Amino acid sequence: MSRRDQILATAAELFATRGFHGVSVADLGAACGISGPALYKHFAGKEAILAEMLVSISEELLAEGSRRVADSAGPTEALDALVDWHVDFALHHRALIVVQDRDWESLPDDARERVRTLQREYVDLWGAQLRLLDGTLGLDQARAMAHATFGLINSTPHSGLIPDDQMRPLLHQMALAALSS
Repeated sequence: MSRRDQILATAAELFATRGFHGVSVADLGAACGISGPALYKHFAGKEAILAEMLVSISEELLAEGSRRVADSAGPTEALDALVDWHVDFALHHRALIVVQDRDWESLPDDARERVRTLQREYVDLWGAQLRLLDGTLGLDQARAMAHATFGLINSTPHSGLIPDDQMRPLLHQMALAALSS
């Protein structure tokens, strides 16, 4: 893992635990084994860390989701692959889910707009597959279904009461059941 990636991963955990405003640059540096000012070699500041953290994961969600749809034989398989991908994300990135939910307002405006754009595209990726499966669905209804499914899957920071190897199939089954309603 590069130093930059280490800083991002450590920041995600600290921000999730203590909140963006509850973590100083010195705290973050100490947790990474460097001085606080040494962080400025990698990032312009704490806001830049938050921005890269949330923009990069949004880019990854969209890129991998798009790849999975492109590799699928049809909308049923694509939706299954999207659910599988999102469950994997939610189980491996609980801290990022908490940070996005709680510290959204701390994002710089340009990063917030970039994340919104990427997230809209990700929602529309799901919505398109849902509409291919059910031609009677309107765009807003398909988007609402995708958002509701994300809420279910993204509950992992709060619902992880069982081991991940048991949580994964449970979330997958529940998400597909919700989308088929």
